Amino acid sequence: MTTFRRFAEWSQARVRAKFHRLILDELGSQGELDWSRCPIESVSLQAVKGGL
Repeated sequence: MTTFRRFAEWSQARVRAKFHRLILDELGSQGELDWSRCPIESVSLQAVKGGL
């Protein structure tokens, strides 16, 4: 139950997103990011009316 509660609290507080941003900012300031090799995040959506 503690794991679920922490996950829910951290998700609501956007802890992972903030931590990710912090890491990217730190790496960027050190010139350690190669954006040409970074994956692009995307969202998949179901087509309206089954895509017809």
